Amino acid sequence: MEENYYDGFSKLSRAEKITVLSKLVDDPDSFIEEMKNYRFNDEQLQKRFEQFSENTISNFHLPFGIAPNFLIDDTVYHVPMVTEESSVIAAASKAAKFWFARGGFQTEKISTIKRGHVHFMWYGETAELEEIYKSFERNLKQNLSDITASMEKRGGGIREIWLSDRSDDLENYFQIGFSFETVDSMGANFINSILEKAAQMLTELSEQKHPGGLEVIMAILSNYSPASYVQMKVECPVSDLKGNNDKMSGEQIAGRFKKAVEIANQSVSRAVTNNKGVMNGVDAVVIATGNDFRAIEAGAHAFSVTRGRTTSLSSCEIENNQFVFRLTIPLALGTIGGLTSLHPLASRALQLLGNPSARDLMKIVAAVGLASNFGAIRSLVTTGIQKGHMKLHLENILMSLNVDEKMKQKIKAYFKDRQVSYSMVKAFIEGEL
Repeated sequence: MEENYYDGFSKLSRAEKITVLSKLVDDPDSFIEEMKNYRFNDEQLQKRFEQFSENTISNFHLPFGIAPNFLIDDTVYHVPMVTEESSVIAAASKAAKFWFARGGFQTEKISTIKRGHVHFMWYGETAELEEIYKSFERNLKQNLSDITASMEKRGGGIREIWLSDRSDDLENYFQIGFSFETVDSMGANFINSILEKAAQMLTELSEQKHPGGLEVIMAILSNYSPASYVQMKVECPVSDLKGNNDKMSGEQIAGRFKKAVEIANQSVSRAVTNNKGVMNGVDAVVIATGNDFRAIEAGAHAFSVTRGRTTSLSSCEIENNQFVFRLTIPLALGTIGGLTSLHPLASRALQLLGNPSARDLMKIVAAVGLASNFGAIRSLVTTGIQKGHMKLHLENILMSLNVDEKMKQKIKAYFKDRQVSYSMVKAFIEGEL
């Protein structure tokens, strides 16, 4: 065990790190060459990327694709998406094309309020804390003006504060909650700076009035942002759901589609997979635009727990032969600051979207999430999900086997209506089928 412990690893140069790590793999020379090949030749660009993280030894590339022709609130977008999962962009593009002719994606509700908290323990009478809080609240704006001034000029800032007694959940536990508007920035640094200074103010006030009575545990933004959300919908006559190759009627497809959503509201197993289908599209746009997909994932899945268990982020209604499909999802996004300007492709992605405001980007992300979910459910209740997946799976197998174009066409023809597997494709190439 000790022979694999590297003291001072972070102090090694990149080349030294790679050499040390190459001893862990079966083909050290190939490993060293690959780490070199996936770096940028432009040293300035490579240096920029290495500043995004720590102990960087190379770059990990993911496909940067486009889902074209998303009609959202009467504006057409060609949406950048970064994903390694086969069929995500194809499914989103197909759904975008379907809904383009039917009014597109429509925003019903949108809000951009984010939250954060000062979490602390109070060892005294609640009435005493309430007096301290009144003084805290009275002086808050003046004491934080150096942090909030710039944001307030752009229309943002602190919107609301409140004191919460959580001592029934945890002995002596209280919160001071904040809500914020951060306009087009993600706002994490802004929010956390305010919260940490607020925590310092609270501690100082407490020491003046009740020494030793208050212990700040932490001050941090919340990635659970139910007040920063989008509700997006699509709708069409149920008869429109029937495609040229569908054996079922539009009415049958709509009915099965609605039941699939209802199942997701009753089965946690299905709800998680259903919501993963939403996030296939959401994450791909969030990553492409340099936003924090981990925060979005965490917030969305917490938001889905509406009845003590995970339920569907999407909903479906059929009224008067009209099919309506909705997605309600929390999204705390930004279009300035962070990687949105530092990562060259994130910057380009935003340019391709017309340099949207944070609100517009929220709409775009929600629309792609809804499109991804629509495409997945429609496939599930009609042809099944594997037909499209197997076509792309075959492409991946052919790439890994490095076959020539003539053989590719023979293999595709043979497996057009057959089950695809690596071993069967290899057997076909070797003349065993």
